[in-house]
Amino acid sequence: MMQAFNGQSSEWNDLISFFPNPHLLQTWQWAEVKAKYGWKPMPFIWHSQPAIPNLQPVATAMILQRTIPVSGFAKKMRVLYVPKGPLLDWNNTALRARVLDDLQAFARRQSAIFVKIDPDVVLGTGIPGSVDAAEACPEGIIRRDNGGQAMRSDLTRRGWIFSSDQIQFRNTVLIDLTLSKDELLARMKQKTRYNVRLAEKKGVTVRPGALTDLPVLYRMYAETSVRDGFIIRDETYYQTVWQTFMRHPPSAIRHSPFAEPLIAEVEGQPVAAIFVFYFAERAYYLYGMSRDAHREKMPNHLLQWEAMQRAKAAGCAAYDLWGAPDVFAESDSLWGVFRFKEGLGGQVLRTLGAWDFTPSPILYKLYTQTIPRLLDVTRARGKSRTRQMIRN
Repeated sequence: MMQAFNGQSSEWNDLISFFPNPHLLQTWQWAEVKAKYGWKPMPFIWHSQPAIPNLQPVATAMILQRTIPVSGFAKKMRVLYVPKGPLLDWNNTALRARVLDDLQAFARRQSAIFVKIDPDVVLGTGIPGSVDAAEACPEGIIRRDNGGQAMRSDLTRRGWIFSSDQIQFRNTVLIDLTLSKDELLARMKQKTRYNVRLAEKKGVTVRPGALTDLPVLYRMYAETSVRDGFIIRDETYYQTVWQTFMRHPPSAIRHSPFAEPLIAEVEGQPVAAIFVFYFAERAYYLYGMSRDAHREKMPNHLLQWEAMQRAKAAGCAAYDLWGAPDVFAESDSLWGVFRFKEGLGGQVLRTLGAWDFTPSPILYKLYTQTIPRLLDVTRARGKSRTRQMIRN
């Protein structure tokens, strides 16, 4: 039986950091951010023997709950989301069954439309269609992970639905930071190594940012979103995320998540920046931004190389570049970004993605048909506001 966690934030982060694939989005700080934007955090744990609660937990889940304000349905229109969780040994079939049973029962008790999970359960690694895909399966995954395949089959058998709303990227690119500096450079594509050195020769410098830099970085992010055609939120949201995670020093990366902006400058003027987040010996590249000026000096390449070195020095074993295409073809909107990430020498990691369990198929169908249309309207308004902001 799942039990509510009643400890402190540091205790939660310490607890989850020792699970397989602990994730930044399951931390207490991420829940704090979401709590300011309509979500109610609900941390739960599972013990190996429920009757003896003092034993080390065997599973955890930071569940986010939200009530959708729809007239006449306010009490029923409730959704549950476990971002990049739950955390457990998914290959333990008995434990997996127990956790999924409890989540399904919890969704029913909460009268939820659905509960969504998207744990980092690996289906396979490698780039589909690559020339060395000698072991490729019909899906194009170079190396299959049988545990992930079994998990997917189990979810389907239980009636879970592969979600049409994939909140997080399903696939990513992961860089192995246990390698030496020379090995990291050797794994990069030749053009990427050349661009790193070119940026240094052209006078690009990189420095860690501070809280005072955040307004300038948001404006640069807004410029990037308009130029590259993606939607961002208002400044208050990003200020909340960045400031929440910039509270902690880099010396505590095992248990205390933190973030730092890295800013590339030419003659003292910011031209590009990235935000790197750290937790449980992994670094994450969540946000990137740049100006049109001096792009030929390749500041983004030097930023990523600096991020890799800083993460390695801080004790991280991996650097997650956060996002790769679902379809590895030029038609995918992420293709250009992926080619840049691929050049850095990482490996594609393909995961399970988001799955929904619904106690109410009728409400679920209503939700999945209505919410995308509302989001389209909201995104259009947000894009208009961002354009107006950077013109002023």
